[in-house]
Amino acid sequence: MPDLSKYWSIESANLYSELKSGPSGLAPEEAARRLQQVGQNILATTKSSGAARLLWRQFESPLVLILVFAALVSLVVKEWTEAIVILMIVFGSTMLGFYQEYRASEAVKRLREQLALKVDVIRGGKKITIDARDVVPGDVIFLAAGDMIPADGIILEARDFLVTQAALTGESFPVEKTANPSTTNATLAERKNTVYLGTSVRSGSSSVLIVKTGKATEFGRIAEHLDENEPETDFAQGLRKFGYLLTRVMMVIVVFVFTANLLLDRPVVDSLLFSVALAVGLTPELLPAIVSVTLSAGARRMAAEGVLVRRLEAIENLGSANILCTDKTGTLTRGLVELKEAVDWEGKPSDVAFQYAAANSLLETGIENPLDVAIVTEAKRRGVGFDKSLKIDEIPYDFVRKRLTIVIADTISRDQHLMISKGAFDPIIDCCAFVRTAAGVLQLDEKLETKLRDFYSQQGQQGFRVLGLATRQVAAKPHFDRSDETGMTFEGFLLFFDPLKDGIENTLKEFSKLGIAVKIISGDNRFVAGHVAEAVGLDATHILTGKQLDETRGDALRLLVEKTDIFAEIDPQQKERIVLALKKDGHSVAYIGDGINDAPALQAADVGISVDQAVDVARESADIVLLKQDLNVLLNGIINGRRTFTNTLKYVSITTSANFGNMISMAIATLFVPFLPMLAKQILLNNFLSDIPSIALSTDNVDPQATDAPQRWDIYNIRRFMIVFGLISTVFDLCTFIVLLEFFNADEAAFQSTWFMVSLLTELAVVLVLRTHRPCWKSRPGKLLLVSTAVVAMAAFTLPFMGPVAGLFGFVALPLNLLLAGIAIVAAYIIATEAAKRKFYMMPKKRNVSKKR
Repeated sequence: MPDLSKYWSIESANLYSELKSGPSGLAPEEAARRLQQVGQNILATTKSSGAARLLWRQFESPLVLILVFAALVSLVVKEWTEAIVILMIVFGSTMLGFYQEYRASEAVKRLREQLALKVDVIRGGKKITIDARDVVPGDVIFLAAGDMIPADGIILEARDFLVTQAALTGESFPVEKTANPSTTNATLAERKNTVYLGTSVRSGSSSVLIVKTGKATEFGRIAEHLDENEPETDFAQGLRKFGYLLTRVMMVIVVFVFTANLLLDRPVVDSLLFSVALAVGLTPELLPAIVSVTLSAGARRMAAEGVLVRRLEAIENLGSANILCTDKTGTLTRGLVELKEAVDWEGKPSDVAFQYAAANSLLETGIENPLDVAIVTEAKRRGVGFDKSLKIDEIPYDFVRKRLTIVIADTISRDQHLMISKGAFDPIIDCCAFVRTAAGVLQLDEKLETKLRDFYSQQGQQGFRVLGLATRQVAAKPHFDRSDETGMTFEGFLLFFDPLKDGIENTLKEFSKLGIAVKIISGDNRFVAGHVAEAVGLDATHILTGKQLDETRGDALRLLVEKTDIFAEIDPQQKERIVLALKKDGHSVAYIGDGINDAPALQAADVGISVDQAVDVARESADIVLLKQDLNVLLNGIINGRRTFTNTLKYVSITTSANFGNMISMAIATLFVPFLPMLAKQILLNNFLSDIPSIALSTDNVDPQATDAPQRWDIYNIRRFMIVFGLISTVFDLCTFIVLLEFFNADEAAFQSTWFMVSLLTELAVVLVLRTHRPCWKSRPGKLLLVSTAVVAMAAFTLPFMGPVAGLFGFVALPLNLLLAGIAIVAAYIIATEAAKRKFYMMPKKRNVSKKR
C-alpha cells in the first residue's frame, strides 16, 4: 500500500487516487485481493482460540510441569514404568482438558459470530452490508447515529456528524466532524476530517473513505502495547485467589510429607515421586477448565432460549444480579409508539402543528427513534411530504438540550428561513418567548406558561408521552447553531402513546420472586414514568428526577437510589451515576438498554444487557444480547445464569473439600503407615479418573431452589464446607487404614489397592451426595454425570483384577472380604455425609455485614 502516514491532510480526490478507489468503491474482486494482502480488520492483539494455542495452553499449567518434572526424575533413576505411567496421565489429562476447552471455545465463537459488527459499504457501485472484519483500505462506507466506526478513514461527506471518541482521545463531549482536510501536523484530536476504529457516531450521517484497518489503525497501534484481556470479574478473581490459597496450604503439607518420609528412612526417589504426585492429586487443577466448560455450556443453553453471551464471565454476574435497571420503552411497553394527536396550546387538534412536526422528522438525519418513526408513519398516512432541497441546516439532538432543530427555506421570502424545533417540553419552553393562539401570537407570560404546564402534566398522568413544538422566522444564512434557538414561538404539543406489554405485571412479579428489584430509569418525563410504574405494579410514590439527582451527592445519593424505583428525565451520565451508586451500596446491577444514551450505564453495570436490534455502540458495550426485547427472555437467561453459577460452585466446593480431606489423610498416613499409603502413579491415576465426572458437572441438573435467589461468591462458606466435609472424609480414610492394618493385616500391595478403590469410590460418591442440598435420592443428577460416574466406579472395582494393567500400576487382586469391607466403608461414608449435609444446611450461614461482593 502507498505511504499514507499523513492521510488526514490529503484531499479526498488525491486519496482516492492513492488508494486506487473512487466514489463507486472497490470492485468485489479487488476488495477480496486486498483482504488477502492486508488481512482481516481485527486488532493485532486479538487472540486466536485455535486448536494449537489451546493445546499449548494445557502444557502451560504449573501442575502439568510438575508431572513432567516427575517423569524426568523417573527417567533419570531408570524407573521406566513410573515414567511411562506419568507421561500417559499427562497426555490423558491434557487431551481431556483440550477437548473440553476446544469444544467450548468453538461454541462461543459461533455465538459471537451471530453478533459480528456489520457495516454498509459500496462495492462495484452497489451498496451492500458486510462484516466489519472484511473492510479493507479503499472501501467507501456509510455511517449513521449509533454506529461503531470499524476502521480509520477520512470524511467524504457529512451531515451534522458528531462522533464520540473519548475511548481514544479522552474528550468527554462528542466532536463534530467535517470533510475539510486537516493540517499536516494536526494532533489526533485536531483531525476534524478523520474517524477512528473504536469510536462511535453520536448523531448525523456521513460517508467515509477507509485508509487504515486492523493493527495499522490508531487503536491497533495502542493495543499492541496493551494486554487486551477483558477485566477479571469478582467471581473469577475469588476463584483464583482461593485456588492459590489452597495450593499454598497443600504445598506446605507436601513438604511436610516429603520430610517425614525421609526421616522415616524411606527411599528418596519414592518419597519424591509420592510428594510430587500428592501435590498434583491434591490441587484443584481442573478449576479453570471446569469454569470455562461450565460457562460455555451455560452460554449454549442460553443461546437456545434467545440470550447470546458476548463475555462468558457475565453469566455468573447475571446469576448474582439483584437489581435490574431498565427503560420502559420496549421492555415494559410494546415499543410500538403511535402519534395520538398533534394539538395546539389549548389541546385542540392542529394540522399546523402536525405539519411542523412532519417537516422536522422527515428532514432530520440524526438519531433514529420511535417517536420520529411514529410521526413519519402518520405523515405517510396523511400524504404529507417535504422536498429535501428545502432543508438548509440541522442542529442535531443531544442529551443536554433534548431537542432537535431543522431549518428550512421560506418559500415566500429568500431572505427568511423557518426554524422548527421539536423536543422535551421543558427544553422547548425554555427557548420560547411567545405562544401562538387563536387570537394571534402572544407574549409567553407566567399565566400562559402555567396553563401549558398543567396540560403537559395532565397528559403525562394519563400515560401520554408529550413533546413540545416551537418555530421561529430567522434571517437567511448558511449555518445555524444552538445560540439561534432563542425567542421562539410555542406552536403546540405532540401526544404519543405506547401501550404496556401483555402480562408485564406478572413478569415483574416473577423478577421479585427471584429476589431482583426492578428500577425504571427513563429520559421521559416524571408523569409518564409514574403512570407506567403504577400500571405495572411498581412503587411510584417517590420519583427522582435528573434535576434532583444533580443536587445529590455522596452517601445521600446512595440512600436515595436505594429507596427509589422510578428515575425520570435522566440523561446518559446520570444513568451511569445511578448504576455506580447502586454498586457502591453493595448491589449487583444488571442494566438493559439499546440506545446511544445507554452506553455509559451498560459499561458501568455488573452485567450490561442489550438487544440485537440495538445501535452498534449499545450492543458492543453490552455483555449479553437478547434476540428479543422481552423481559421474559431475560428472566429465563437469569435462571440459566444461576444454574451455571450453581454448577460452578459445586465443583469448587466438592473438589476443595475432597482435596482438603485427602491432604490431612496423607499427612497422618505418612506418620503411622509403615509404607507409602499409595504409589505416585496410583495417586495420579486416582486423580485422573476422579476428574472425568467433574467435567460432567457442567451439564448437571440443578434443584429449583438453587435459582430462587441471587448468588454470590462466598469464600467463608466455601471454606466452612471444605473443613466440615473434608474432615469427614479424613475420618473415614483413617477408619480404612485401621481396618486394613489391624483387622486384615494387609501388606503394602493389598493396602494400596484397597485404599485406591475406596478413595476413588468415595470421591465419586461425594459428588452425587453433595451436588444437591436435598437428600441425594430426591435429586436426579444429569445423565452425563451419572453415566460417567458409573463408568469410573466400574473401573475402580475392575482395575485390581485386570492382570497386566493392574501390574503396571502396582495393584493386586483383592479377596472378597477386603472388597466387602471397602464397600461397607464407602456405604458408611455416604450415610455419614448425607446426615452431615442435612445438619450443615440447617445451620445459619455467616453473612457479610456489607452487601458488597
